[in-house]
Amino acid sequence: MKHRRLLIALIFLLCRLNLLWAQAVPTPKTVVIRAGRLLDVRTGKTLANQIIIIQDDKIASVGSGTQIPAGAQVIDLSSATVLPGLIDAHTHITMTTNFGYSRLGISIPREALNGARNARVTLDAGFTTIRNVGASGFTDVALRDAINAGDVPGPRMLVSGPALSITGGHCDDNLLPFEWHAQSDGVADGVEGVQRKTREIIKYGADLIKICATGGVLSHGDNPQASQYTLDEMKAIVADAHRLGRKVAAHAHGAQGIRWASEAGVDSIEHGSYIDDAAIAEMKKNGTYLVPTLYLADWFLANAERIGTPPELIGKAREVMPAARKNVARAFAAGVKVGFGTDAAVYPHGLNAHEFAVMVKLGLTPLQAIQAATINDADLLGWSDKVGTVEPGKWADVVAVDGDPLADVTTLERVKFVMKGGEIIKNLYVK
Repeated sequence: MKHRRLLIALIFLLCRLNLLWAQAVPTPKTVVIRAGRLLDVRTGKTLANQIIIIQDDKIASVGSGTQIPAGAQVIDLSSATVLPGLIDAHTHITMTTNFGYSRLGISIPREALNGARNARVTLDAGFTTIRNVGASGFTDVALRDAINAGDVPGPRMLVSGPALSITGGHCDDNLLPFEWHAQSDGVADGVEGVQRKTREIIKYGADLIKICATGGVLSHGDNPQASQYTLDEMKAIVADAHRLGRKVAAHAHGAQGIRWASEAGVDSIEHGSYIDDAAIAEMKKNGTYLVPTLYLADWFLANAERIGTPPELIGKAREVMPAARKNVARAFAAGVKVGFGTDAAVYPHGLNAHEFAVMVKLGLTPLQAIQAATINDADLLGWSDKVGTVEPGKWADVVAVDGDPLADVTTLERVKFVMKGGEIIKNLYVK
């Protein structure tokens, strides 16, 4: 009798524990999107009347005629074209359109707060993932962490922290005179120096490494066509970064710097303004992505004086930016791998999608331009299993627009619905 009572008590206890366990494990939240048109960015086919089932933050299934689960939240996008969330692989999310001496008045804390605003605006524009390539004081690391913790809204971020630069190079601080001994966070020279700096930047939270392989446009005292880091220095950076699981993006305008950076093994060339046939061949041989930043020329050249840009920088821009369009168009025609990036901060954040129309003007099809901002950028970031398509297992990052972006790519400048990880960020289809 005693054993029987113990057995009954044990069964009761197990039943109670099972009930408590069931109550402790939340039921997955199910959201369903009725997509009138869904663009398959891999094939370019537009699929009609698709049902996208989302559980928590991931896509569970996609198809037509799918049974909608009972109790699911249904989002009606039956009049819209649905695409995967867009990716921008070249932003400066903590920076604003301040160039020259006005930048000296922006503190590290202010830059971080600017980043919080810019992140919200960028997400609202349909860019659910970004790669940030250069920020002072690891402000982009802090912003990434705040977004991941749910403290502030913003896109998913992969960040570089400070960009590596030679002393006096494009990514150094060249505005103040000698007696200030001013130097940017990422300055390092020589093979040993760049190895130490690469490891330090990774130590403080960088997801990737950004290097300045040539001079730049919006910097004082340097030549965009001149190489800065040597081939040996760049090989050392890439070797350490890749061994430690980080990719490398190289700011490079001049042809020699592009060629050396690709030979060194960087994952992407940013800008590529003076890319020539030899640099194109080197990039194709090595599978290096080109991330041209093109729309910025339209906005910057129209607004440079109004925002107080120093004449020296305007002069460089008037020379480099038109040349970039001619040379990048040749690279497009030659078939280099193309990623989508904007250099947002050279113009106001949130206008990122204006890049699509310029890419099409220079020779890409609308589909190729969209692929650059989805499957290509996902590959460049190393996130092909997470973002870039509307497929089962991917994060539920979805945008929607009116019309057909394959017929008019500028529709992507007017995103009306944004979802990140199953959470609705914007829905202008609800009246």
